[in-house]
Amino acid sequence: MLISADTDLIKMLADPLRARIIELLAEGPACVCHLVDDTGAKQPNVSNHLRALREAGLVATEPHGRFTYYRLLPDAIEAVAGQLAQLAERARTNAETRRECP
Repeated sequence: MLISADTDLIKMLADPLRARIIELLAEGPACVCHLVDDTGAKQPNVSNHLRALREAGLVATEPHGRFTYYRLLPDAIEAVAGQLAQLAERARTNAETRRECP
């Protein structure tokens, strides 16, 4: 089920800034200052998106000196990809199965 009581990870990735942050973190861990520079977004906005991504289990934090680095969690991304792959397979399997009208 793509939409559930749990955090909807696909919805989390649908936001353009969050998707860009995910793309940037796929290149390796980064701190907020790097992500602000790379996205052009304001620091509070980037921080809020990172908090949401962390709470959703898509990124983890790593303290490094006085900075906090954010790291993408590949298993969470693979889980979303798996959900989409299952949905596509179901659609492929049922493409010719039409429900009859009463």
